[in-house]
Amino acid sequence: MKIVVSTGAGVSAESGMPTYRDAGGLWENYPVMEVASDVGFRRNPELIHEFYSNMRQKLVSQIRPNAAHVGLAQMERDHEMHIITQNVDDLHERGGSSRVLHLHGELMKVRSMTHPERVYQLPCERLSDKGLTTTVDTLDPYGDHVRPHIVFFGEDVPNMGAAAQLASEADVFVVIGTSLVVYPAASLLHYVRPGVPIYYIDPRPAAVPSNVTVLPMVATEGVARLRELLA
Repeated sequence: MKIVVSTGAGVSAESGMPTYRDAGGLWENYPVMEVASDVGFRRNPELIHEFYSNMRQKLVSQIRPNAAHVGLAQMERDHEMHIITQNVDDLHERGGSSRVLHLHGELMKVRSMTHPERVYQLPCERLSDKGLTTTVDTLDPYGDHVRPHIVFFGEDVPNMGAAAQLASEADVFVVIGTSLVVYPAASLLHYVRPGVPIYYIDPRPAAVPSNVTVLPMVATEGVARLRELLA
C-alpha cells in the first residue's frame, strides 16, 4: 500500500521547532517577510544568513525528532511511505524516514547563487565556512557565493510537480499539522484520486470535505491513532 503523508509545522512543533505563526522562539523577533522572502533576501542578505545560521544551531543543538516523526518512519516496515513536507527541518530524516520530499527547501543545506543545482549539506568541508554558519562572504568550491536552500515567499516551488504526482498515486493520503491555508501545498488534496481514504490530523483542524476523516489531535497522538487504523 502506498501511503503519502503531507506534513506541516504541527508535526515539528512538539519537538520545539519554531513556526511562522506561533509566538515565541526565533520567529517572534523577526518579521517573516524580512527573513523568508525573496524581497527580504535582496534587501538584507546579511540578516538572512544570520537568521538561518541561528536556526541551524538551534535545530542541531536543541531539537530532536518526536514520536510522530519516528512513528511515520516505522510505518515503512509495512508500507511504501512517502513524506511531502512543508517543513525545512530534517526531523523526518533524523526520525528514520527514507523518502522525504521538501516543498519549501532544507535548512541544513545551502546552494550556489550562480548555479542553483550545486547544493551542499551542512556542515561541509568544501565551503569556505565549514560549520553551520554562513555569511554573504561564504564561497563554494567554485568561488560562487551561496544562499540558504530555502524556497522564499515570492519564489516558485520547484518540487510541487513531484508532490502532486505522489498525491495522485496514493492509496492512502494523510495530512498532518497544517492549517491547509498555505498554497500550493494545500492544493495537494485536489490531486488525490476519488475514493482514496484521506486522513487529517490536527488539534485545530480546518474545514474539510466530508470524505476526509478528521483526527483532532496533536501529531504524536494522531500518528499513533493512524497506525492503529491502518494496521
